[in-house]
Amino acid sequence: MMGWASGPPFLFWAWCAIGVRVWPRRDTGGSTAIRKDGATTGVTRLIGDNGPLLDLVTPTLDGMGYEVVRVLLMGRERKVLQVMADRADGQPITVEDCEAISHALSAVLDVDDPITGAYDLEVSSPGVDRPLTRRRDFERFTGREVRLEADMAVDGRRRAKGRLLGIADDDTVTVRLVEPTNDGAAEWRVPFGALTKAKLVLTDDLIAEVMKADKEARRAPLSPADLGADQDG
Repeated sequence: MMGWASGPPFLFWAWCAIGVRVWPRRDTGGSTAIRKDGATTGVTRLIGDNGPLLDLVTPTLDGMGYEVVRVLLMGRERKVLQVMADRADGQPITVEDCEAISHALSAVLDVDDPITGAYDLEVSSPGVDRPLTRRRDFERFTGREVRLEADMAVDGRRRAKGRLLGIADDDTVTVRLVEPTNDGAAEWRVPFGALTKAKLVLTDDLIAEVMKADKEARRAPLSPADLGADQDG
């Protein structure tokens, strides 16, 4: 099991990672296909693997009361399958949640065996300065400070930092810039599908919200993982 926490103790819940070493039952000689366009999935490359791995992981998490934030298969010599998840009820995800997801996914991956060779399964929470990977993330975090990066220059820039103003019906993301563009524009508009990186910026306001959510979570009902454990018992 792996855990990480740097900074004040109250931020610990905001990033947790549970790791499991997975050994294959057989060598299929193939490789995992990664589809990047997101044309038929309703997601973009921000979520990582838009293909088989996402399709395999999503139903399991949905059934447990969680949501997929990102799925990445990383590394060559030592592969790591990172599954980043959120609680569907909006409450902060805990180490116990990560453990429950890890156990469930290990069983699913053992049956389907989608990856050639041994690999580490890492289940993690999004963290405080979380990545924005889904359309609803850009709706949920409107008003927050973000960093964005696109695969092409839009209005003379590929990267921007500023306050997220939202996402329009035509999937245009708008940011009020910290630094204006070369022509003096105060806002940057970029197609959602062009984004390759997007994340929240760690600010005092964001930390204050995290602290408030942590206090509320301590008074909230049991997590999906806890409820499952109670029912098993």
